[in-house]
Amino acid sequence: MRRWTLALALAGPWAWGGAASAHVPYFERQDYSRDRPFGVHSVTQSIAVYAWLSVRDGRSDDVDVYRFKLRRPTRVYVHVIVPVLKRHKDFRPVFAVVGPGLPQPDGPLPFAVPEGHGVVLIEYAKEGGERPTFYEPFGGKSYFKGPVFDRELKEAGEYFVCFWDPDQKGGDYVAVLGYRETWGLLDIIRALIHTPLIRLGWELHDEADEVE
Repeated sequence: MRRWTLALALAGPWAWGGAASAHVPYFERQDYSRDRPFGVHSVTQSIAVYAWLSVRDGRSDDVDVYRFKLRRPTRVYVHVIVPVLKRHKDFRPVFAVVGPGLPQPDGPLPFAVPEGHGVVLIEYAKEGGERPTFYEPFGGKSYFKGPVFDRELKEAGEYFVCFWDPDQKGGDYVAVLGYRETWGLLDIIRALIHTPLIRLGWELHDEADEVE
């Protein structure tokens, strides 16, 4: 009970004004596999899914899958970010948008592409250098910026977004989907519960030490 009281207290100013300018937060409660993907109800609504590419025997072959459907040409926005932690300094998850009307892959992928679908692979820039970061005030954390997909998809049908780590390091990441900051009552309740938990670090899967 004390932990939940502390969590609610940490919601602070967000509880009164933050919902107007933030993503609706979700936590990965189970692995988002091809058989049990995360169902995106509205691909235009801005959400942030705090997820995890799991590690077994020191390596990660986990692929997280998100599914959405389009009925008409729609702008689709996807961004991957990573908490600024020492153990994530070299963690660079990538993702692919999979769906009808997209080009066929020109290389191997860690998942099967459904028949009639193509792939747009979104990777980090090839050049090295320091990774840019930003501070997210509602969760009270800094994040490494990752690659972005932002374009109109024209074909109607079922689409998938698949996240994985080509270096097989694994770790925590946030899948940001959608660009419209729209809120319903359940979204606000969800945020009031999850935001203080993020401030406490309960969305992370290992002990978190910030990068110095």
